[in-house]
Amino acid sequence: MVNKLLKNNIIYLAWLQSIIATLGSLYYSEIRHFVPCSLCWYQRILMYPLVIILTVGILNKDHNIYKYVLPMSFLGVLFAFYHILIQNKILPQSAAPCSLAASCERTYTGYFGFITIPIMSFTAFVVITACMLIYQKLNKTK
Repeated sequence: MVNKLLKNNIIYLAWLQSIIATLGSLYYSEIRHFVPCSLCWYQRILMYPLVIILTVGILNKDHNIYKYVLPMSFLGVLFAFYHILIQNKILPQSAAPCSLAASCERTYTGYFGFITIPIMSFTAFVVITACMLIYQKLNKTK
């Protein structure tokens, strides 16, 4: 019963997560006027198309959608993690492709004292990746 519930709905969780992440990033740049750094742009480039890819996959009932989503979401996890390492000064600023106008080290938000934009991005990509891995596993056991 749990497998059937997951199988029928896990893709919607990934889709909803991609929408929330996309709207959140647009909120920070367009309403709060936070200037995205280069690493933020790379993460956006990977996140924004996921909304469309997941929507088309859901509408077409494409059971292979994970093949299109996983490479992008996994790359997003890597970029976001790299961004977190730079922002927390574990890696030097010189390791970042960012400029002074939009520094990768700059912390715009700090919910609960530690949740920053790269952490939110990392979490979103991890959720989408996990959903797709679960979806892949459940759809292979038909």
